[in-house]
Amino acid sequence: MKSQTTEEKLIHLLLARLERISVDSYWAHRASGVRGALIRSMEAYEAKENPDIQTLEYLSKLGFQILERAAREKR
Repeated sequence: MKSQTTEEKLIHLLLARLERISVDSYWAHRASGVRGALIRSMEAYEAKENPDIQTLEYLSKLGFQILERAAREKR
């Protein structure tokens, strides 16, 4: 079994956090879409099926922005 890189671990953590955004939150629907796209990109990356690193980075940044905004909303 291949050990995960730091970036892969971070993306898996991000996926778990996006899943936990409350359904009552304005950001829940957006988080769901980004999470789905991130999962598909990670699967392609892990399978080495023409992984698009730029898309993976973009989706990661977007996911963190959504988490930040959902956290602000909760305050």
